[in-house]
Amino acid sequence: MSTAIVTGQPVPGSSLEGDLRALGFDVRLAPDQADAAAALATVPGDQRVAVVDAGFVGHVHALRLGLTDPRFHASAIPGAVAVLPSARQALNRAVQETGSVPDAVAKSLEAAGTDVHRPELGELVAAVPADPQTRNEARQALAAVDDEAIRLRTAVKARDGFFTTYCISPYSRYLARWCARRGLTPNQVTTASLLTALIAAGCAATGTRPGFVAAGVLLLFSFVLDCTDGQLARYSLQYSTLGAWLDATFDRAKEYAYYAGLALGAVHANGDDVWALALGAMVLQTCRHVVDFSFNEANHDATANTSPTAALSDKLDSVGWTVWVRRMIVLPIGERWALIAILTALTTPRITFWVLIVGCALAACYTTAGRVLRSLTRKAHRTDRAAQALADLADSGPLAQALARVARSPLPAPVIAAVGGVAVVAVSGLTDFGGPWPIVAAAVYCVTSALAVSRPLKGTLDWLVPPVFRASEYLTILLLAARADVNGALPAAFGLVAAVAYHHYDTVYRIRGGTGAPPHWLVRAIGGHEGRTLVVTLVAALFTKTDFSLALTVLAVAVALVVLAESIRFWVSAGAPAVHDEGEPA
Repeated sequence: MSTAIVTGQPVPGSSLEGDLRALGFDVRLAPDQADAAAALATVPGDQRVAVVDAGFVGHVHALRLGLTDPRFHASAIPGAVAVLPSARQALNRAVQETGSVPDAVAKSLEAAGTDVHRPELGELVAAVPADPQTRNEARQALAAVDDEAIRLRTAVKARDGFFTTYCISPYSRYLARWCARRGLTPNQVTTASLLTALIAAGCAATGTRPGFVAAGVLLLFSFVLDCTDGQLARYSLQYSTLGAWLDATFDRAKEYAYYAGLALGAVHANGDDVWALALGAMVLQTCRHVVDFSFNEANHDATANTSPTAALSDKLDSVGWTVWVRRMIVLPIGERWALIAILTALTTPRITFWVLIVGCALAACYTTAGRVLRSLTRKAHRTDRAAQALADLADSGPLAQALARVARSPLPAPVIAAVGGVAVVAVSGLTDFGGPWPIVAAAVYCVTSALAVSRPLKGTLDWLVPPVFRASEYLTILLLAARADVNGALPAAFGLVAAVAYHHYDTVYRIRGGTGAPPHWLVRAIGGHEGRTLVVTLVAALFTKTDFSLALTVLAVAVALVVLAESIRFWVSAGAPAVHDEGEPA
């Protein structure tokens, strides 16, 4: 329950009380300052509290934006201010010091150091008229603007992909409104999207042409629901800790489950084994995302954060058609899923994976090259926070951490990381399965990984270190499973990489939420990237090919159980951030 304290003398004919109740507030009237202080004192400390001027004239959606957004400790619009329980004491002090006028209370909160969010209202009206004439003018302006149309329009992401903007959002926003009016939550729509994608994966796994066609159609419908859940969250401001976790992880779960369904379907259709391609597509897509995450975290709060390359990018953005071309080149989720759905329905899983891998590889080259150029031409100074975020993304285990305390690298961090990564990947792919050389290469990789993180990652290209580690670990698992050349090895490797990738995505979204990386015990328990790589090479050398497949399966299950248990514990706890991450452009 939330409480709104309406201060000042009531205005005849005002709909303010009804509007506040429609937004879920328990309304209390406080004609003078003493009444306001007394009303504030009776509100339980665990409730959201709003102080609203009785003379307020404005749209309901303006009140919704200013008073009900759960992402901000304090927020304000002209004539109204609201705080969460975390800022309640600051509100009490502000009312005592400045009285009960909302605008003065908001200024007092800011002066005392409380961040007060002021939403962009655009055409929406929010005012406290001083006389009957200005009140009449405000009401005329109120009647001239359809706040529902604005609410519907702003439910769509400001920056989105071409496919989503022109093929999905024109109707998915209405689906979001339909869901809101029937009391459905974004989390329920997100879950429906996941279930639809899993059914699509099941259809693909049948290996029949009708199954492939149904899979493509269902995958597109899953994407429609995926867009709808975010639009529903923005439409109704239903942001939550659990929603942040679901939204952040289900997209990857849906896509990678669909890859597995396609791989099974290929086997059932004509015995075609495309598990290596499925795993390769997952590795490539995950590494692309890590490049994005690392670059963004490295430059999140860097000073002097400009470059000629960025200036050129901004100049290109001023030319309308180049914006869409550049967004399509990177093959965002909307274009990618549409491509997968069409190819699934019309071709074979092998063709689907090859086209996907080539497209994602070209997109990865384009984005990575652009970010490298930006980094080289940018005279930025990275902060300790950015260096810590990169260290957390590196996912260094106890071996690398111990060695990093006693050794220092004479080479730049990305170079030494790449040397070890290339060594272990090349040896795993070029030597016979079961030999000792991958173990030697993995031991070298442990040393180079430690050297790469032995200093704070503040160098120009140090954001490349986490992607190099991800590619090294994932590709080593893939190549060893492929070299085993036994039934079950590649599916088991797919499961292991999926479990580890989930851990890495979970790390990213914790950092984005401002809560830091997963606990140290979790990283130690699952070995860190260098520890897992060494273990997989040891298992490949010590076990038979059949036992190797079984061992990979056991590792996959163990990592998944530990990581999921801790992730679920965190994201449903009160300590998780109430955020709504926009994720990659759809």
